[in-house]
Amino acid sequence: MRKLVAYFIKHSVAVNIVVITFIIFGFAGAYNLKSSFFPLVDSKNININIAYPGASPQEIEEGVVLKIEDNLKGLNGVDRVTSTSKENSGNINVEIEKGKDIDFMLLEVKNAVDRVPSFPVGMEPLVVAKREASRPTITFSVSGDKIPLLTLKQIGRQIENDLRGIDGISQIETSGYPEEEIEIAINENSLLAYNLSFTEVSQAINESSLITTGGTIKTDSEEYLIRANSRSYFAKELSNLIIKSDAKGKIIRLKDISIIKDQFSETPNSTYFNGDLSINITITSTNSEDLISSANKVNEYIKDFNQKYGNVKLNVVSDLSTTLVQRTELLTENAVIGMLLVLMFLSLFLNTRLAFWVAFGLPISFLGMFILRVISM
Repeated sequence: MRKLVAYFIKHSVAVNIVVITFIIFGFAGAYNLKSSFFPLVDSKNININIAYPGASPQEIEEGVVLKIEDNLKGLNGVDRVTSTSKENSGNINVEIEKGKDIDFMLLEVKNAVDRVPSFPVGMEPLVVAKREASRPTITFSVSGDKIPLLTLKQIGRQIENDLRGIDGISQIETSGYPEEEIEIAINENSLLAYNLSFTEVSQAINESSLITTGGTIKTDSEEYLIRANSRSYFAKELSNLIIKSDAKGKIIRLKDISIIKDQFSETPNSTYFNGDLSINITITSTNSEDLISSANKVNEYIKDFNQKYGNVKLNVVSDLSTTLVQRTELLTENAVIGMLLVLMFLSLFLNTRLAFWVAFGLPISFLGMFILRVISM
């Protein structure tokens, strides 16, 4: 250490070069840092999502979950596997050991899932993906005077599409309304008139609403995938569904025996803003996205939207960037006050010039910390 100090005393130009280097690269490192309300943590979890309409939790557990868990046993790099089975769906969470590459382990888990010989008929394709670490950034409401919930949802979907087109914003969630469903109210008198039963109607609807594959056909030049996709998502698509037909050409459609309409489920899941019905849109930031930058872009979009439209308003409910900026300003203010106090008290007992260089070394040390932080990322 003495030799190092002696070297810098002898070569003052080297000291100036080091200080200038710290200042330049320190500011560059601070500028390139991603702002976040909480510390950035890499994801170490892989999710396997299961969708099996009409299945009970026991069927999902025995027919899907246990088969996948058997293939995951002994997989190098897997720390723990937990699963949840419920009606119509299930989830398997794979925790990766510390130090393992999450992208490589994602491929290993997908290969393990693909080695399962067979899954139940009617189950939708499995979704295997790593859980991205994200943090809440900003939440705003979409509301208006006497605007129906369905209209608010449609506006919210359009806003979501607009925000996804903005660079630096990828994680968007819309909430504040129940799930949509198709209600089929069957008229009992119509069933009797057409000599039908509830079982026949239910069977016809189930057979017409499916997504499945039927294999492939290979030729010398091409390969064809056989796929049946006849699932309906709106009431109008189900209206002309054929329930029964006879040799005389008489056709009975679903609309002939029932009333079909799109509606929200009966789950009470509505939100209000200033007494008006509303929905909420939440933007979260990943490790590769800057919280303050994302919040500023969203606030700019909200400002432009409110200027264009009068009946529908966007109102910020929560903005963590405001708190983060205030904390950063507080730390900066405290740092400046600390430097002045060091300069003032050292000047009372030491040479003023020496006190200045001691105080000047404080921000240089912080800039060096920013350099090391960027290098370690």
